[in-house]
Amino acid sequence: ADIPVIPDLEEVQEEDLAMQVAAPPSVQVNRVLTYHDLDKDLMKCAAFQTLDGEVDLKLLTKVLAPEHELREDDVSWDWDRLFTEVSSELVTEWDLGQSERED
Repeated sequence: ADIPVIPDLEEVQEEDLAMQVAAPPSVQVNRVLTYHDLDKDLMKCAAFQTLDGEVDLKLLTKVLAPEHELREDDVSWDWDRLFTEVSSELVTEWDLGQSERED
């Protein structure tokens, strides 16, 4: 008597699921740290001062490049020009290598 029955398509169409919407997930938004904040935390954190408990990284962290030196403007590349530049540099290097072998 308790045999599961596959519903007919007509029965399923009668149920209006189009107006039912799932609730959106709740997500906590955390503040994204800036490079300045990360630099401060790096100097404070003891885990980044040594590597494997043996190698002192303090000197390395003192000479890391600041953010403004790492930023570069976006430059669009032109395939033909880039190919020409690389090709000419390779030919120049090849010619120099050939002339050194002859000497």
